[in-house]
Amino acid sequence: MSRRLAPLVGLLAACLVVGVPSCQKPSGDHPTAPEKPPPGWFQDVTESCGLDFTHDPGPTGTYFMPQSMGSGAAVFDCDGDGLLDLYVLNFGGPGSRSVNRLYRQVAPGKFQDATEGSGLGVPGHNHGVAVGDVNNDGKPDVLLTQFGSTKLFINLGGAKFRDVTEASGLANLSWGMSAAFLDYDRDGWLDLVVVNYLDYDKKVECRSPEGVLDFCGPNSFGGVGSKLFHNLRQPGGKFEDASLASGIGAVRGPGLGVSVADFDGDGWPDIFVANDGQPNRLWVNQKNGTFADEALSRGVALTIAGKAFAGMGVALGDVNNDGKLDLYVTHLGTEMNNLWCQEARGQFRDRSLESGLNSPRWRATGFGTLMADFNNDGALDIAVVNGKVHRGGPGRDTGLGFWETYAEKNQLFVNNGTGKFSDASGENGVFCDSWNVARGLVCADFDNDGAPDLFVTTIGGRARLLRNVAPDRGNWLKVRAFDPVRNRDAYGAEVRVRAGGKEYLRVVNPAESYLCSGSPVLHFGIGGASAVEWVRVTWPDGEKFQTEEFAGGGANQFLTLKRGEGKTR
Repeated sequence: MSRRLAPLVGLLAACLVVGVPSCQKPSGDHPTAPEKPPPGWFQDVTESCGLDFTHDPGPTGTYFMPQSMGSGAAVFDCDGDGLLDLYVLNFGGPGSRSVNRLYRQVAPGKFQDATEGSGLGVPGHNHGVAVGDVNNDGKPDVLLTQFGSTKLFINLGGAKFRDVTEASGLANLSWGMSAAFLDYDRDGWLDLVVVNYLDYDKKVECRSPEGVLDFCGPNSFGGVGSKLFHNLRQPGGKFEDASLASGIGAVRGPGLGVSVADFDGDGWPDIFVANDGQPNRLWVNQKNGTFADEALSRGVALTIAGKAFAGMGVALGDVNNDGKLDLYVTHLGTEMNNLWCQEARGQFRDRSLESGLNSPRWRATGFGTLMADFNNDGALDIAVVNGKVHRGGPGRDTGLGFWETYAEKNQLFVNNGTGKFSDASGENGVFCDSWNVARGLVCADFDNDGAPDLFVTTIGGRARLLRNVAPDRGNWLKVRAFDPVRNRDAYGAEVRVRAGGKEYLRVVNPAESYLCSGSPVLHFGIGGASAVEWVRVTWPDGEKFQTEEFAGGGANQFLTLKRGEGKTR
């Protein structure tokens, strides 16, 4: 092929890949040069920032199914110095020398391994992590889910933690995956939901269509009921099992992802669970310690085609800035990820087709996902990390060894401001061009420059920190909603910001994505607005619902809003 014809052939091929209805031949006798692609939004700073974590999945070749589900990570300020730290999970097994790692941020964008002596350097088949202050002492505690157990670590201060699992009452012998803290009875103390997966039997062997040993799928085993634990309000962190009494534990299902928010607008937190191959659950709070699954009647149990896809990761946010929260759930590459938009309060509709999200440049099996305004234009974008669970991936010469056949590339979808998305994966090679078997994805402004960065975990590979370098970013506001009486972040608070004549909504709850815990600090992109008119916080607990309004001020600042210091509305 001549070099003069290559650009034209490449242009025609690209149009076919993205599904453009027709491609016009360039005018003139000679093909025009392709346009220079826009600059990418991320820069890999893993090495320069001091992170050296490589995930240990344990011995390969046994096709131990939990191994294929990966491990997550948490972002939180473990030592109270105002800088976000990272806790990254390993899966080597109970007797492994590979342990979970704690990385303290010692300067913006610079980390040091602080695992030794922290109390968090534990081995095991570690899957998920949730962070929350369970005893209201002002220090975030760490909850760890494992295959066959759950562990709680109380923060002692100074990046030191103590394992209090035995006395905590958090007994869970099932296959725990994603978890979230929430105050479901509005008493001011954080309770806990743990999503369980399958009743797995490792003696069962599964094979690919070609007859080769492979990881089993969820249909080979029965589902397990999720766990709900009620906080007993004791200094050491003590819980009682409320799973059956609440109704949540009485229903079995292959749960993987979880998201907590007030979905029906009554001021009480509800629980959304993404199930793998079975209808999702939306546990609506009945305000008396019980929950009712209303996923089907509220439109989020099934896709628009009436199917139950393989739900893995969950992203939560208001994609069209209409003041109501929407849900995005990742699925297998043979299916399609789904966006459910909230219309009438508490009622959802599958808007995957209208949003443009069902026409990606490539299909992949999605796990970790989140919504964030990466270019600060006032519209939430969607990031997804991918990796197969069965043989037959497209990766070649990746250097991933055993995991190569499961490797895929990540995806990034950009919101145009109306809830319509375009696939920007091709222009974001740093995030999307690497072959990986990715599972966890968290988002935070690690370097405090006003733009959300990404942290990615993979199976058997290196975790990566990607700094946001998107050009021409808009202005921003970061908000921490803090309750001085509880002495902690106000999990469940709804925060609304008005800037430039527009309103934006976020919810305080770091449980996001898949097996991960993000930052409790809320990030708002506000585009070209140079000032914030007001910030309103609806606080999440107490007998009476309370909304306070706070003055905004100039753009590009970090506000800590304390309950009781605003003007009651």
